[in-house]
Amino acid sequence: MRLFEVPLGLQIKGLHEDLYDVGFSMAEDGGDGILVTPAWEDELMVAVPARHPVLAFKQVPLKEVLRYPLALGDPAVCEGHARQIDRFLRKLDQEPLIAQRVATFDVMMTLVSAGLALGLAGEAHIASSREPGVVARRLAGKPYMLTTYLLRRDAEPSEMLARFIERVAFIDSADGIDAADDA
Repeated sequence: MRLFEVPLGLQIKGLHEDLYDVGFSMAEDGGDGILVTPAWEDELMVAVPARHPVLAFKQVPLKEVLRYPLALGDPAVCEGHARQIDRFLRKLDQEPLIAQRVATFDVMMTLVSAGLALGLAGEAHIASSREPGVVARRLAGKPYMLTTYLLRRDAEPSEMLARFIERVAFIDSADGIDAADDA
């Protein structure tokens, strides 16, 4: 098995053209002929520069987050992630102050570390970052979960692909997400 990192449009095209067997995306719509099932969830958190005023909160209210500039994923590159974050931010009547839309998580963490913005990303993503000077904080209230989806052609999977999908379903069930029916 080989892994490739490509934009969503190329991933879906590659699935249709049999270049890829399976893909992961944070976009919940793969279009015609593509099955999309939840793979896992990750809690949305705030990436905060060290010594930032919001660190006074153990759990940061969203209204407080929106008082500061944000570094968010570029919808052209991080389509599914940006869609999920934008949907979350629309819950309030206040428009976010977007410092910059970024193409990569590393650029987001660099902006946060430099004190130029707060970032919104999944807990696992922030935890895996080795960026110095960045602290993760939970958002106040009910946790908002970001979902990663497994995408594949709407066809009978090979034996190897079926085993892979079973392993992903195990991760799914271990995280408490109901396994979706592939039928």
